[in-house]
Amino acid sequence: MKTYSAKPNEVNKKWVLIDAEGLVLGRLAGIIALRLRGKHKPLFTPHIDCGDNVIVINAEKVALTGRKKEQDIFYWHTGYPGGIKERTKGQILLGKYPERVIEKAVQRMLPRGPMGRQVFSNLRVYPGATHPHEAQNPEVLDIAKMNPKNKRTGNKR
Repeated sequence: MKTYSAKPNEVNKKWVLIDAEGLVLGRLAGIIALRLRGKHKPLFTPHIDCGDNVIVINAEKVALTGRKKEQDIFYWHTGYPGGIKERTKGQILLGKYPERVIEKAVQRMLPRGPMGRQVFSNLRVYPGATHPHEAQNPEVLDIAKMNPKNKRTGNKR
């Protein structure tokens, strides 16, 4: 028996809409990466982009557990001597581009290389509740109902 390998023209890509309001960042990013890669489909083939197109709305309302808003820090370097810069996740979520927190979390869960870059281009993240992809009729994916741990409801300790 031969192993089935999907061809690019056999792949049926769907559009999926996810509302990130109140969802835990790491769990959300893991599910998005799974959907982008296509591992939820029975015809998954590692060298073919067989994942779905994912739209994430309300990125600015994503939940972070613990003290990650103050303690998780993104670093970058300007290229000049002494040019190391840093920002916490909380500062980024309150800043001009809050969708970058979700984008970075998903990007770091995808493989590095040409396939990862191609798969990552199928992700669209928007800070507010509106998006310009209504014509694609995206299927709503309710991640909060998949597992109670996916939704953050207040401070339970």
